[in-house]
Amino acid sequence: MRELAEVLLRGSNTLTSGEREMIAAFVSDRNDCHFCHASHRAAAAHNMGGDYGPVDAVKHDVQTAPVTPKLKALLAIAGKVQEGGKQVATADVERARTAGATDVEIHDAVLIAAAFCMFNRYVDGLGTLTPTDDMVYDQMGQRMASEGYVRKV
Repeated sequence: MRELAEVLLRGSNTLTSGEREMIAAFVSDRNDCHFCHASHRAAAAHNMGGDYGPVDAVKHDVQTAPVTPKLKALLAIAGKVQEGGKQVATADVERARTAGATDVEIHDAVLIAAAFCMFNRYVDGLGTLTPTDDMVYDQMGQRMASEGYVRKV
């Protein structure tokens, strides 16, 4: 699972790691997976210079969040994937293209959203211990942003 997260969130891509982490945090919040939401929220923030503002704004209202129109369109698609893949309409894809998203970026947003639906259920299904201290997640996010997901031995 860590290797997949490494490729999805940190691999070579035209979407920044911060943008991809934001998609992961957004989907995890919608799935009510506190552990994944909090850790990827922190990773998104630390990939964007430590600024939690845009990540938190996306959680509250994607349309008024201080992110690019392209990211707003990709988050809208990710939100529909979270509800069910068949919820994504041609108009959603066209809106993302009009906002500047490439087909690869649309594909990647869908893949991240789908993967995090699975990851969220995996984490919650295992009854993963969920820290309540935001500082724990902040430290986790710093590590994820700087070192990644695959531990080097």
